[in-house]
Amino acid sequence: MMTVRNEWIRALETFPGPPKHWLFGHVREFKQDGNDMYKVVKWGESYPLAFQMWFGPFVSILNIHHPDYVKTILASTEPKDDLSYRFLIPWIGDGLLVSGGQKWFRHRRLLTPGFHYDVLKPYVKMMADSAKTMLDKWETHSKSDESFELFEHVSLMTLDSIMKCAFSSNTNCQTVGGGESGTNSYIKAVYELSDLVNVRFRTFPYHSEWIFQLSPHGYKYRKACNVAHSHTEEIIRNRKEALKDEKELGRIQAKRNLDFLDILLCARDEDQQGLSDEAIRAEVDTFMFEGHDTTASGISWTLYSLACNPEHQQICRDEVISALEGRDTMEWEDLSKIPYTTMCIKESLRLYPPVPGMSRKLTKPMTFFDGRTVPKGCLVGTSIFGIHRNATVWENPNAFDPLRFLPKNSAKRSPHAFVPFSAGPRNCIGQNFAMNEMKVVVAQTLKRYQLTEDPTKKPKMIPRLVLRSLNGIHVKIKPVDLVP
Repeated sequence: MMTVRNEWIRALETFPGPPKHWLFGHVREFKQDGNDMYKVVKWGESYPLAFQMWFGPFVSILNIHHPDYVKTILASTEPKDDLSYRFLIPWIGDGLLVSGGQKWFRHRRLLTPGFHYDVLKPYVKMMADSAKTMLDKWETHSKSDESFELFEHVSLMTLDSIMKCAFSSNTNCQTVGGGESGTNSYIKAVYELSDLVNVRFRTFPYHSEWIFQLSPHGYKYRKACNVAHSHTEEIIRNRKEALKDEKELGRIQAKRNLDFLDILLCARDEDQQGLSDEAIRAEVDTFMFEGHDTTASGISWTLYSLACNPEHQQICRDEVISALEGRDTMEWEDLSKIPYTTMCIKESLRLYPPVPGMSRKLTKPMTFFDGRTVPKGCLVGTSIFGIHRNATVWENPNAFDPLRFLPKNSAKRSPHAFVPFSAGPRNCIGQNFAMNEMKVVVAQTLKRYQLTEDPTKKPKMIPRLVLRSLNGIHVKIKPVDLVP
């Protein structure tokens, strides 16, 4: 173990990094005050391509923040790291997000049909209905001059969507037990779990299983896990009961639209082997989290970006009104009719990537384009936020400029300069689902409301499992037909 560690340290000497504390490494540099993300970008200016970061005295990560480096790691099928992602396993199990090797490959192959064009198409109407429910609730805020926090509303709405689309389950979570009076218990559990995984990663003694289990944080984590698991177990139990007599997707499809859960329960490999109950729960938990929390982040930051850029907001609104031709809700055919709005969504995903970073653990040595090599066992982190704000890649990187995504401008850039859904074999399986939902929600919001920022409540970006804001994301809204 010591030999491997010394080999690591020697190899990482070719990647200098910012000065570190002998015991805490760089942990104390991160103040959790909304500026941590910018600190990593600032360090990147002094250490081009990649630099080492230390979490405590023993854990070192090579932090990559340039497309030419990220291309090498993302082209591989190297597994996610066994440190931070290990802390997710009690919650989401060994699903697609965290599994590796043959297990990951088999599950990915079995799940891919769940994201086929024909399966995604009917979801647009369900997404549009969930968005309408949320926008109806916003009527009260539109009559006020006060700003309101939108991330929580959007989280409930994306949970409502994922329940309808992936599990054919109408929970009414936006109106019953959620909304203004009390947060949906599952949303609350996801929020807590996401926060506690980050606390555990940052608190070195918590890397020990027994210390964490005995701590108050460990108790809260177990409690929140139980809430999340009972939620998913109930969904699976109800569907298994409903599918008792149906084992063929074709026969189910004749009766109703297929959903993700049908595909999971009926998936078979070439040996006619399906997924175990444990594997099904892991994939459902993964998709419940990945399918609503990341999209909620993407939508919330996009609406905030448009509130801060009224001229782009108006161009999007005009485009949406023209595409909808008098209708209030989006349909499948409308998704391709809003190219400017799509460019604004992409520019927001560049500035505020919902998953700001990820990391892998190398199972064999890896050599980058400049000849530098890192050994087997090394943790390699990809700072998506750092790549998206890298001034050597993006001109004026902190400015909101959707025209960067005109096809002629995109063609001049590395395909790895913009990776909000990762890239390569382990890219996000649900990226089309997510982009469709973002387009639907943003378009219907702009059709109905004018958004303005609240300069007194600027969001403080914080990397949790997804990109959030310490103080929430606040905007003011007015009905479009009342705006002079």
